[in-house]
Amino acid sequence: MRRLLKSFQTEINPTEEQKIKIHKTIGTCRYIYNFYLFHNKERYNAGEKFMSGKSFSIWLNNEYLPKHPEYSWIREVSSKSVKNAIENACTAFSRFFHHQSGFPKYKKKRKSDVKMYFVRNNPKDCLCERHRIKLPTLGWVRLKEKGYIPTSKDGYVIRSGTVSMKACRYYVSVLVEISAPEVNGNFSDGIGIDLGLKDFAVVSNGTVYRNINKTARIRKLEKQLRRAQRKLSRKYENLKKGEPTQKANIRKQKLKVQKLHHHIENIRTDYSNKTIAEIVKTKPSHITIEDLNVSGTMKNRHLSKAVSSQKFYEFRAKLKAKCSEYGIELRVVDRWYPSSKTCHCCGCIKKDLKLSDRIYSCTCGYVEDRDFNAALNLRDAENYEVA
Repeated sequence: MRRLLKSFQTEINPTEEQKIKIHKTIGTCRYIYNFYLFHNKERYNAGEKFMSGKSFSIWLNNEYLPKHPEYSWIREVSSKSVKNAIENACTAFSRFFHHQSGFPKYKKKRKSDVKMYFVRNNPKDCLCERHRIKLPTLGWVRLKEKGYIPTSKDGYVIRSGTVSMKACRYYVSVLVEISAPEVNGNFSDGIGIDLGLKDFAVVSNGTVYRNINKTARIRKLEKQLRRAQRKLSRKYENLKKGEPTQKANIRKQKLKVQKLHHHIENIRTDYSNKTIAEIVKTKPSHITIEDLNVSGTMKNRHLSKAVSSQKFYEFRAKLKAKCSEYGIELRVVDRWYPSSKTCHCCGCIKKDLKLSDRIYSCTCGYVEDRDFNAALNLRDAENYEVA
């Protein structure tokens, strides 16, 4: 039977003592991440070689900490979390060296997504029951959503995971080894998916998934967010002017802004997950998408907000994982492939097609919606790479 690793994320309800440990671990991981970046910058300015994550970990434990006892609090948290923070910083440098991202930035307090990492060291670690989960250094932690994570009594094994915090809410994400669903040969025809801004996704089988950011629900929340941000900004301005503004009120207003951001993000993520699940359940023989230049599109100040809210990168990553789970081939077409400009009927390329032209009309008499025509061309594309 085929086995695979699947992640499960749910909210937890830690005690006050457990919250202190989580905050302490996350703060230490943030410090170590920033220290690794700072140390390599100093070595570069001094003309020395780049220090890898493994070398830095050895230097930190064997040379730096024994000579600086004032930083002994680094040893008070889980060593696995500290090592994972170093590996993340090393990966950020590696992506920069390979021109896959910009230069690594420092993690800021309350603004960066730093997580507490844990791994299963022995059989007594990382146990899960219906209503609680046992984590290293934290012990048993209550789950708010009961029965979501597969339990240890049923034979499921948790390999590793992370604990994160967003808007004063705590989440655990675990990697569980499960049995892959049985893949039979009853596949339907392949499909093409055209991602866009007018509609979130247009599938070649005729299904259209609307842009959820244009719905009344999201617009109402974004309006509340703008008002909350203006209110927070006024409090900061009053503080600078010396007017009587309590810092406790600023923290309360900042938490309101964080909760609205988190609520909107959860709605978008849930919609993306349901879209992927609905597409994969049709059991196509293959799924073809386009390699979008998201980072390049984000440089356009008129489109950057709309592109970022669509979560294209997250959609592709989750679609790849889902296709791998169900044995579906995911094809990625080059970003320069003219899927929108090519006529699906005769193959003629319309070079003067503008972004405002939503209906594709060809000289051969073919008239079709622009996005649906692109989805059909992606479905039948011959030059592609398998993700």
